[in-house]
Amino acid sequence: MAAIRFKKPVFPISEPLLGYLRQTHRETDVPISYGDLLHHNSAVTLFDKKGRDTLWETLIYGEADRQFIHECLRKVYAELKVGGDVGVIDHLYVDRVDYCLYANTHPVRVRIVNRLNDLFDYFYVKHADASRIYGMELEHLLSPNRIGYLVKGNTLIEEHIPGVPGDSFIKEYLPRQDYNPLRVAKEFVKFNERSLVQLLGDMRNDNFVVEVIPDFDELYFRLRAIDFDQFCFEGDVKIYMPQFFKENNPIINIGLKNLSSVLELQYQREERQRLLTRVRAGGAHLANLLEAMRVEELSTKENVKILRESLADLYQDSSFLLAATMGEILRNSLRMLEVYPIRKRKALKE
Repeated sequence: MAAIRFKKPVFPISEPLLGYLRQTHRETDVPISYGDLLHHNSAVTLFDKKGRDTLWETLIYGEADRQFIHECLRKVYAELKVGGDVGVIDHLYVDRVDYCLYANTHPVRVRIVNRLNDLFDYFYVKHADASRIYGMELEHLLSPNRIGYLVKGNTLIEEHIPGVPGDSFIKEYLPRQDYNPLRVAKEFVKFNERSLVQLLGDMRNDNFVVEVIPDFDELYFRLRAIDFDQFCFEGDVKIYMPQFFKENNPIINIGLKNLSSVLELQYQREERQRLLTRVRAGGAHLANLLEAMRVEELSTKENVKILRESLADLYQDSSFLLAATMGEILRNSLRMLEVYPIRKRKALKE
């Protein structure tokens, strides 16, 4: 089984990454920072609808600070959604600002409400972490999903990624009888392959969500990563394969019961082909991202050494051993999409 041994440090935004963010219009100018939101008077525990502690706190500000902070957050939301045009969202107001007690980067979550129809949305304000930004950008370029985020200095602003949290999906959806279990197993195989290729680690069930998509005859599913803190950091290759996290066992067991080795190979090949298509279409954006990553120190030398040796063994390809950084390892991982078919990859044991 996979396990995270140490808390990953936060890596600052480097000049190469900042240059990429400017080229792709991810850098912005907003009137508030992550640190500003922590200047609160008090906080109260946030409970869910069933009265359970969510491990989030709702922050309480003094009246003068509250008005200023809420107006700044409306401007942040406008920048994220409509290019900064606050006039378009005059009818929106900030309902709540929550602080997470347990996550690696201690995010702040903002709930914003439409007073015309009471619909609401969320966005997140976090301390910027370079490896997280690289992970989100790679997900944006190579996965079926698009991710909206902006950066200002050391502040990261992210759109909410909707979906059923993985742990809730396992508890509430898997016991139901109104879906085809093969579709869940298929999507998990693809998610596992995507995570390995992109070196996106720690995809246990509370770090991804499941999109449930009704079709005219049955339900479809898509697994989406929502946590990119462990992108390209750990040395253990199993950290990059969701199949090795015990928290995912209920979904894994569905695959063991319903998927033959022939089908598993088919879905792995399908996902690798889709990734290869996106790599080829990535053009200058992907090339510039990988070039910025190539010179970054996103992990320890020990982790780089362990991971390059593990991947060299996994793919039976010694070119991994030449990599000096996580960025170079990732570049080689993407190259494997074209060089080797899935059947040549060595099987890992539990």
